[in-house]
Amino acid sequence: MPITYRFLKNTYFATQESKNDMKIVVNTRFLLKDGLEGVGWVTYELLQRIVKNHPEDEFVFLFDRAYDPSFIFGPNVRPLVLFPQARHPFLWYWWFEFVVPKVLKKEKADVFFSLDGYTSLSTSFPTVMMIHDIAHQHFPEQVPLISKYYYHHFVPKFLNRVEQILTVSNFTKQDIIRRYQIPEKKIDVVYNGCREIFRPISLEEQQATKLEYSEGAPYFFYVGAVHPRKNIHRLIQAFDRFKKETGLPHKLLIGGRFAWKTGVIKSTYEKATYREDIELLGYLKEEALYRLLATSACFVYLSIFEGFGLPVLEAFHAEVPVITANKSSLPEVAGDAALLVEPEDIDSIVAAMKKIIEEEGFGEDLVAKAKIQRRKFSWDESAEQVYEVLKEVAQRNGKV
Repeated sequence: MPITYRFLKNTYFATQESKNDMKIVVNTRFLLKDGLEGVGWVTYELLQRIVKNHPEDEFVFLFDRAYDPSFIFGPNVRPLVLFPQARHPFLWYWWFEFVVPKVLKKEKADVFFSLDGYTSLSTSFPTVMMIHDIAHQHFPEQVPLISKYYYHHFVPKFLNRVEQILTVSNFTKQDIIRRYQIPEKKIDVVYNGCREIFRPISLEEQQATKLEYSEGAPYFFYVGAVHPRKNIHRLIQAFDRFKKETGLPHKLLIGGRFAWKTGVIKSTYEKATYREDIELLGYLKEEALYRLLATSACFVYLSIFEGFGLPVLEAFHAEVPVITANKSSLPEVAGDAALLVEPEDIDSIVAAMKKIIEEEGFGEDLVAKAKIQRRKFSWDESAEQVYEVLKEVAQRNGKV
């Protein structure tokens, strides 16, 4: 059963703390059963390793709603459910500035670890914050008004407040330094890794997947948020051109939840000449996702801006050819193992799609390079790197 903190008439109720080598309090708001996406998966992969590798330490996981027991990665984890559910800027503020500081004080935390780019300004406890990108600075028009105000006001304060910052790419690190003048030594780069579920599958499994999702036809595949910054509308336009110019039987399968400001995507889809060959699959659970990726003729990820671009790495492990954008962090992740395109140039995208499908041996060459490039990214190594940062920050502040 979850342990819940309640704050009633200045009375604070909590379980008695245990004594371990280090007490690490962690913001785990994005560990959501059947709802893990970018930040959630990073949280999951890092924490399960850190917890299991360091049984000498105590971990206090802070949820903002009922949690699934699968997220309690070991006997050294104590889950707490904090009210309210922090899914709106006003509630973000309340959760981080009023509720979390009281927990940190009561728990006598050695270090607070927040993996979603938010933290508390109302506490002096040593804090490590992971920030995945600062897309709100580059695309403010694509952020809801209240959220935009929150990010512009609080993100620079967060970055200056915390003892150490973790980012997921050198691109994001340099972006933060340029935008906010944060000292370089305050930022560590911790790359994402890839879940083991992403792998090649048998020809029989591929055929079954195509029969289930694409009427047996080969297909291009995208997975991620369905949002203008992900450039889905240009992917649809390029696919329409590809079909018109080649007459090939390929389909386009798009996986992911619709986010905000998706009008341009919906209108582009509705206007597409080959709309019947485009499937909007919605959120995909793991058992479907890995099969769809490994069966695709090509994975296409044309995002205008990414802090890392984890789906590209997942496609490398599924051993399918990749087309991705030549923007932001994507060239850093892709190296020479993907076909880079100008994501705002439809001609460039169409040419790349033709090259992958029509040029014999080209896709196989990319997959061979991907097997080398993917070695640079390991969840095991990243988890240990994160732990060392947490330990160093706690020691620096005399907590352990």
